[in-house]
Amino acid sequence: MLTITAINAFNDNYIWVLRQDSQQAVYVVDPGDANVVLDYLHAQRLSLAGILITHHHRDHTGGIADLTAHVKQTTGHDLAVYGPQSEDIQGINQPIEPTLSDTLTLPFIDAPVRILSVPGHTAGHIAYLVDEALFCGDTLFSAGCGRLFEGTPRQMWQSLSLLAALPDETRVYCAHEYTLSNLKFAQTADTDNEALNVYVEQASTLRAQGKATIPSTIGLERAINPFLRPLSPTIVSSIKNHFCDQDLTKADELTCFTLLRQWKDIF
Repeated sequence: MLTITAINAFNDNYIWVLRQDSQQAVYVVDPGDANVVLDYLHAQRLSLAGILITHHHRDHTGGIADLTAHVKQTTGHDLAVYGPQSEDIQGINQPIEPTLSDTLTLPFIDAPVRILSVPGHTAGHIAYLVDEALFCGDTLFSAGCGRLFEGTPRQMWQSLSLLAALPDETRVYCAHEYTLSNLKFAQTADTDNEALNVYVEQASTLRAQGKATIPSTIGLERAINPFLRPLSPTIVSSIKNHFCDQDLTKADELTCFTLLRQWKDIF
């Protein structure tokens, strides 16, 4: 059984810890801060087997150097650091090119790890899928999606479509607690979605109790995330109203997604 634990970092980042059964060796996903990871490992008496990186942004990679140095100093071994080959990330020694190899076998993890190419937020962004758990960095958020810093709307829409096609029960471990702010926009764009309204209450209760809203699931996101359902009649109507009655009679999903993302950027 794979146990997944969140380490809180910065204001709203999650660093995910993957641990197989009673193994003492663990992996961390997107460690932007080495100190919180080292504190967790010390408190739990665990060792670090490797790092999984989704993309190059500093709040996801900032801890690589110190974690690598710590493992080298304490064990004499090089730490395995996996990440996208196409992005300039210092410290990666296990580069991944998804078009050539779409699965990994990790020591201490029983299930194979599927690699998904999900450009959009950054040009070489990847995601990791292991044991029905999706680690998607800043591509898919609960009720939202990442900003387009390097990729195109088409790339992001294709990436989100790929993730949305995963089974409903797939758990979504994104890298930020953005849920409540995303839900405000979702309710503005999708005004008559009862599933969304129910989820707003649930998420608000969790945050009021100091609990995380993550993981979500693919099934939930398909029901409440406007960026996965841009052709919903209500959403299309909201887009038309926001953009001064723009004619969307023949608009496709990409067009509506693009406008929806533009709207969210200034929301």
